[in-house]
Amino acid sequence: MQSHDTSPSTDIPHDASQRPGRNEAEAALVEHYPRLVRLAHLILPPALGRHRRVLAAHALVQKSLSAAAPSRPAAAAGPTVPAQRGESGPVLAWLRHGVVSAALRAAGRPRWSLGRTPFPTVLGLRLFPGAGGDDELVLESTLATVTPEVRAAFALRVLEGLTAQSSALLLAAAGVSAPEEALRVAERIRSTVGRDAESLLHGAEFDPCTVQARPTDLLRRRHRTRLTALAAAVLLAASTTAVLALRPEPSARPAASLPATALAAASARAADPGLLLRTPADRWADTARVDLTQWPARGAATGDTALLTRALNAWARVTGDRTGDRTGVRLTVAPDTPASPPAAPARLLFAGPVDGSAVVLLHDGERIIRYAEALSGPGEPTVELARADDADVTTGAAVAVSRSPLGVRFLLAPWIDESTVRDLLRPDVPAQRLAVSEVGVTDPVPQAPNDCGRVPALQVRSSTRIVEDHSFLLADLGELSPTHLTWTPAPGTGAPARQPREATSAAGLAAWARSACALQELRGTGVRAVNRWEFAQQTLPERAGRATWTCTRAESWDGRGRVAVAWEGPDARSRPVRVPGPVPEDTAACSRFGQHLLAGTYWTAPSGARYYLAAGSRAVTAITARGPVAATVRGPALAVRTNTTGSVRLTGTVPGSGELRGWGEEETDSGGS
Repeated sequence: MQSHDTSPSTDIPHDASQRPGRNEAEAALVEHYPRLVRLAHLILPPALGRHRRVLAAHALVQKSLSAAAPSRPAAAAGPTVPAQRGESGPVLAWLRHGVVSAALRAAGRPRWSLGRTPFPTVLGLRLFPGAGGDDELVLESTLATVTPEVRAAFALRVLEGLTAQSSALLLAAAGVSAPEEALRVAERIRSTVGRDAESLLHGAEFDPCTVQARPTDLLRRRHRTRLTALAAAVLLAASTTAVLALRPEPSARPAASLPATALAAASARAADPGLLLRTPADRWADTARVDLTQWPARGAATGDTALLTRALNAWARVTGDRTGDRTGVRLTVAPDTPASPPAAPARLLFAGPVDGSAVVLLHDGERIIRYAEALSGPGEPTVELARADDADVTTGAAVAVSRSPLGVRFLLAPWIDESTVRDLLRPDVPAQRLAVSEVGVTDPVPQAPNDCGRVPALQVRSSTRIVEDHSFLLADLGELSPTHLTWTPAPGTGAPARQPREATSAAGLAAWARSACALQELRGTGVRAVNRWEFAQQTLPERAGRATWTCTRAESWDGRGRVAVAWEGPDARSRPVRVPGPVPEDTAACSRFGQHLLAGTYWTAPSGARYYLAAGSRAVTAITARGPVAATVRGPALAVRTNTTGSVRLTGTVPGSGELRGWGEEETDSGGS
């Protein structure tokens, strides 16, 4: 990345005697306002939501002016920060330092910091930047997984064009304890994105000054208006009572009870079925945000106030009781899902009878909540919670609404036009059409047996009203949201890095036919998506065919990733042989930020001869083996005949990235072909 920082430094005013004058600071802020707001917006956490993030970025930049001095003082010596792109203006550098510092503080403690930073007032509208292309969306998703310090480092290096030294100086001045580490991670992101990084950051997805406007939930606004009037009346009555109570006698209850009153009021609102959010039926077809927030309320019981009240009360009781008494309600919580009671009105997705139970599905912005009670006979009501934050067109395409011996019924997203069921183990067998009711509930989808005799999966297609020719695979792993399956094919000769793609092509289905049985190991672990990456292919000795090296990465809803590396022989019917190695709970391996991989294994040829095989991803230019097997080869594949056993230490050469350690270091034998 080219750096534009031609002047080494300029003064950072820290006290009133060094700060720029109010008029001078205001002139610089007006001139550079869009870039400063873009900088703050990039650092702020995406978890704020698109509307609040836009307003917060504007608020932080506008508030930075308040630190300027009433008049322009004489210059004084002090610590230094870089000027921008060769400009000598210390006022802009001072403003940038203030914006970065404020955004980092707000990102670290968003509830506290942003609560003390008044937002610009926008009534009746939701604001959000325009939707970017696929590359912008991928970059936005990537930046959402890193720390605010890394986002700040990335913005300073790419957006502001500062050198690494100048960026580290500014980050340190803004309170970042390890600026070098933040810059290293930011550089990894930059190298992955490539030369387009700067143009992507200047795109619509990252521009909080050019926004789209949509109305807020009109029904919810009516309720809020009524509640505001009611609250005003209550406050007036309370203030009148307080005035009358001002007498020498001691007060019966201190003012500290007010927070408890406010909490009770919030809980009451969350438990009011009349305040449940309901999305208009066709909003999903005319919005830049296609996710669970665009699901309309469906089902025969969406108007059953009694059922909705029982569901909301059960959710509140079973999650709010800290004594261990579950009040007759059975609670199931998916891994890494907060088990907290409702704090605000949730969105109603579904309410109606399914397989002998009355089912209610809710979405609170971060979780899916499923309530079920028996329609007749005895039975304990159940509440199930599962994470669904940042669900998109694929991961928000279906929700399990019922499980029975016949299988799993799903409620499909309104943008799903076609649904079928296929057996992942039999890619050549056509998918069978899956019947769907008028309200979007499917017929039962069979569950995979323990012996892996079949692995059923949903193959669905999105409506052409939002995207052209988009079909994808979803696998049920025992949770509310099915898991999105993708596939990254092997690199071609001289081809650039390939990105994960939908696994519905003939080649993708054939690839998943070999890995499908491994999905059962992920049941109930909170997996959002699984990608099978064929990182290398290798011609076997003795003309035994061609082997494939794979890395299967399972990503959880909280962003963690677990990987398994395997070797697959030329026989498509053979199962993958896992390469021994670490099983970390969280790793960047086999992701956009872990694109280099090297693994090895022992292999017995059909002739009975024994070999040690190793292969690396496309950027590996040489492999060295040490230990029981000692050899060095140029290129991404190694095959050495040997009669030895034991752990082999592998080292790969990746230009520009140094040495790459091997994934597998323990002995394994993949058997004959």
